[in-house]
Amino acid sequence: KHAAVTTYFTQKCVHYNYNPLSSSSSPENQGNASRVVTCSGEKDKRLHCFATWKNVSGVVQVVKQGCWLDDHNCYDRNECVERKDTPEVFFCCCEGSLCNYKFYYSPNSTTNIPVTQRPSVVTTLMYSLLPIMAVTAIVLLSFWIYRHNKLAYPPVRVPTQDPGPLPPSPILGQKPLQLLEVKARGRFGHVWKAQLLSEYVAVKIFPIQDRQSWQNEYEIYNLNGMRHENLLQFLGAEKRSINMELQLWLITAYHEKGSLSDYLKANILSWSELCLIAQSMSRGLAYLHEDIPGHKDGHKPAIAHRDFKSKNVLLKSNLTACIADFGLALRFEAGKSPGDTHGQVGTRRYMAPEVLEGAINFQRDAFLRIDMYALGLVLWELASRCKAADGPVDEYRLPFEEEVGPHPSLEDMQEVVVHKKQRPTLRECWQKHTGLVVLCETIEECWDHEAEARLSAGCVEERVVQMQRQTNVTAPEEIVTVVTMVTNVDYPPKESSL
Repeated sequence: KHAAVTTYFTQKCVHYNYNPLSSSSSPENQGNASRVVTCSGEKDKRLHCFATWKNVSGVVQVVKQGCWLDDHNCYDRNECVERKDTPEVFFCCCEGSLCNYKFYYSPNSTTNIPVTQRPSVVTTLMYSLLPIMAVTAIVLLSFWIYRHNKLAYPPVRVPTQDPGPLPPSPILGQKPLQLLEVKARGRFGHVWKAQLLSEYVAVKIFPIQDRQSWQNEYEIYNLNGMRHENLLQFLGAEKRSINMELQLWLITAYHEKGSLSDYLKANILSWSELCLIAQSMSRGLAYLHEDIPGHKDGHKPAIAHRDFKSKNVLLKSNLTACIADFGLALRFEAGKSPGDTHGQVGTRRYMAPEVLEGAINFQRDAFLRIDMYALGLVLWELASRCKAADGPVDEYRLPFEEEVGPHPSLEDMQEVVVHKKQRPTLRECWQKHTGLVVLCETIEECWDHEAEARLSAGCVEERVVQMQRQTNVTAPEEIVTVVTMVTNVDYPPKESSL
């Protein structure tokens, strides 16, 4: 049942934005001045006012006041009241003109305690100096005790097992996180665009029945050395109860351009854009596959993605790629089991022949070669939407969509890939472009039927660099591409295959 929604067009709210550097009297520096603003929004969305503040040594410090988007937690609240017990950052929202002028802290339904917004300078000094001195003394004493205990007792490593109830992430703290819109729907949950104060983040929400995928992705992100420019940046994980239903959240960086698959549907690539995406994507996969004992964060194990596809490659604002979605990933650590090595996982149309046959050698290199087959298909997707060749650019299609349609069964893929040994078509006009010739050869060596013959991700990255060197563009690509004959070019050796 849906409650009746009142139509709101505008609403007045108190606006305030704390600026610690605002000490000048000039108008451009008056960041701490409070004023009234008129909020506006869509016809079918409610408008609210909000306030956030901190309690600094007993003194209230307002952080922000202003307009808030449609939020069911704010419906029918005439007063701005924070109900949580001792949050780090206090937050409240309400409905009604200037309803955030006064705000209250009232935990556990006790009587509303009005919050004095900005005490005078004299009062602040009186109440601040003594607590600051006391806090300084406590910090110095705590530091001395910590150093004394650290020297007396060696550190104890806690085993990284199921974390159970997770504490709030240090990056997120108690900051208000507001879900804005669903950006993608996947096998294990939905990905939301969300707002964390003034920044956008991505929130991947798993239902409780997909706990294993959430747990695995959380553990992969927390491995040593998982911070890399071509891997999606992880911010935190949380367990939340929404309407009596437990949800599992992963919070990551947000990239407006979305997945490579969605971008290719709407855009045609220039040759330089193809090379940029291909090089950064293969660099990310090479880093994921690499075992790095001497990493500055500790031993980084080799990791197989196991669901590599254009939908799981995100594009940053500068068109460099980062790899996402590690729900099926396997890590290979000496003396430890890699976890669930069930063979037939992933997306059917990207499955390697040995996966479709169920004939996998359960060794590390075998899993890495499966990723390389999928990389070959994604490189084909890039080529199919590139305008560098002298020929028409087709509408975007997924690999094998022409052969098996949009929703192939396992049997369809087995027939085409294993029995007929077919691969997506490499167009004849691609052979007339010096760089695309090298790319086609690289693609064929990635999706080779024999797993041992496939290139490594590092070798693919080297090939892409050579592709760029071989193409001598004397005018902007949008006007004309001049193909130059190149002789005596040494390709990266096949010995760099996995």
